[in-house]
Amino acid sequence: MLEIDRIDTFHGESHILRGVSFDVAEGEVVCLLGRNGAGKTTTLMSIMGYLVPRSGAMRLRGRSIAGLPSHQIARAGVGFVPQERGIFPSLTVRENLTVFARTTPGARWTLDRIYQVFPRLRERERNLGFQLSGGEQQMLSIARALMLNPDLLLLDEPSEGLAPMIVNEIVEVMRGLKKEGLAILLVEQNLHTALAVADRHHVVNKGEIMFTGTSAELEADESVKSRYLAV
Repeated sequence: MLEIDRIDTFHGESHILRGVSFDVAEGEVVCLLGRNGAGKTTTLMSIMGYLVPRSGAMRLRGRSIAGLPSHQIARAGVGFVPQERGIFPSLTVRENLTVFARTTPGARWTLDRIYQVFPRLRERERNLGFQLSGGEQQMLSIARALMLNPDLLLLDEPSEGLAPMIVNEIVEVMRGLKKEGLAILLVEQNLHTALAVADRHHVVNKGEIMFTGTSAELEADESVKSRYLAV
């Protein structure tokens, strides 16, 4: 689905990503783990075209997406849930969901389907974005990305700042999406959340991938956890 091949990305003259390579297969959940400032969000911003890598290649279903503007990458099948959620505070829940919806014959994600997966959003359908709780805003952000009917979903720290009960709900949503065959690239700092949903993990430190492995391999590697993930 997605192939990232030795990309180098800069913020101004600051070299952030250094030869980052990984891939995401169809129906797979891959997690990027690391401390703040490790380069995880920069990786997502590079994929989405907000930042353009100076070298390396990025391919979606074999097609190069390096250098494409963000809207073309979204149209190619990539949904993005940013860390700050990015909902429209002055629009209702329903308006947030429908304003950019991609409605095609046979589309998997429709408004009715969203309300089945996120019943709380149906209850809050007429509420404005700023009237939602943090957990409800996160659910709305994920749901809005799904309304684009993407092939690949990028999630930037969806558990950040949420109560454990809400995090568990979001984990169950991600598990459901995985069962349906949606490829997911997840950025997380919460190791428990990552282990609960991801198939493979890449631990990032100072813009480089320092570890790659399954959940079982990561859970068993105390050295990696203490060196790169411990607070």
